[in-house]
Amino acid sequence: MKDPISRRHFLETASLAGAGLTLALPQLGGSARGADAVAGKPAKLGGKPVCSGGWPGWPVYGEPEEQSLLGTLKSGHWYRGTGKAVSGFEAAYEKLTGAKHCLATASGTAALSTALGALDVGPGDEVIIPPYTFVATYNVVVLNYALPVFVDSDLESFQIDADKIDAAVTKNTRVIMPVHLGGYPADLDKILEVASKHQVTVVEDACQAHLAEWRGRKVGTWGMAGCFSFQASKNLNSGEGGAVLTNDDQFAETCYNFHNQGRARQVSGYNFSYSGTRGSNLRLCEFQGGLLTAQMTRVIEQSNRRHENALYLTKLLGEIPGIKPAKLHPHATRSAYHLYMFRYDPAQFAGLSRAKFLAALSAEGVPASSGYGVMNKDAYVSALAKNKHFLKLYGEKRLKEWLDRNQNLPENDKLCEQAVWLTQTITLAEREKMDQIAEAIRKIRRYAAELAKA
Repeated sequence: MKDPISRRHFLETASLAGAGLTLALPQLGGSARGADAVAGKPAKLGGKPVCSGGWPGWPVYGEPEEQSLLGTLKSGHWYRGTGKAVSGFEAAYEKLTGAKHCLATASGTAALSTALGALDVGPGDEVIIPPYTFVATYNVVVLNYALPVFVDSDLESFQIDADKIDAAVTKNTRVIMPVHLGGYPADLDKILEVASKHQVTVVEDACQAHLAEWRGRKVGTWGMAGCFSFQASKNLNSGEGGAVLTNDDQFAETCYNFHNQGRARQVSGYNFSYSGTRGSNLRLCEFQGGLLTAQMTRVIEQSNRRHENALYLTKLLGEIPGIKPAKLHPHATRSAYHLYMFRYDPAQFAGLSRAKFLAALSAEGVPASSGYGVMNKDAYVSALAKNKHFLKLYGEKRLKEWLDRNQNLPENDKLCEQAVWLTQTITLAEREKMDQIAEAIRKIRRYAAELAKA
């Protein structure tokens, strides 16, 4: 049986979607419905909401999850050192992603910490990261007493601007850590080229990018390590959990030791021999390992549905002035669509602010958010320059230079002002719901001037 998310399948699906889209629009309620679809007033102005029904719930679970949890419970083997559920999941995830090694961890943050710990990142080192990301990407760097260096965002793709990474590399740079934000792959060709030029390591933060692909190969398998999250909101979910992927045998063992209190793999009995100079307990438990294996029975079908709905939605929204869906790089053969992201231009909506646009969209029954804030200017990040431990390590002058260096990121400032997110459950809905999203936005645009005054 063919892998339903192979590159060939992707190209065939995209081709069929493109060929049939125009024919499908009249009965599916696409842009061909024209003014009739937006004739009614927005719900914010007393009209009827476009979306009257709910959206898919999350998580999705059933008998496989129940059997897994009960099986682990009754086995009495709840710890990965004695059970087989975690190692079973690791083997399955290796097969799914094409990675040589998978190490399950307690969270996505734990996966990133394990990778940086195995690389012995520490004081004096710099790690290049994007500013448009969840704060965990930043936290794992500073927890190692290294300095995070922000590189500006690419406005079109929402990803780190790979063309600006080279200029950010210094003699202290140890790691480039791109984030495949929202499940959209960052420009790995350019990132790996810069890393090779300067002989620094690439760790992919793929926490939101389950089954996303670059040139037909899964993200998370290109750098020295790829780190994933299985937190409750993620496309593959065990409440909390994570994984490190790598194709390097020695690095895989170093990661295992680090996440297991510096102890090597247990052959029999207790192993109290240690390697390296530091470690932690970042292990996944057997309940979560089994739960993930059960969840994987649905992940491909869910991924395909998100993919097909997102392609369709992008076609619809791309026809609306002032709405600019996030662009996939030409070599990004598949996004995970953990988030469906677009930029909103108030000038094309009679000056209607993003906040009022989001409120109007919510009133139409379409939940959306404004996404991340400007992390590089957040007080949480700026306060690092006054942290007593960092002052002791780096000195006031160096930290002031670090702070100044990270302030001027104009494209990211714009992105944080314009971004709109739809979460992964939105693109799990029926196809007609994608039409309703577009209808709601067209209706809001039609009445934007009135909504701006409301």
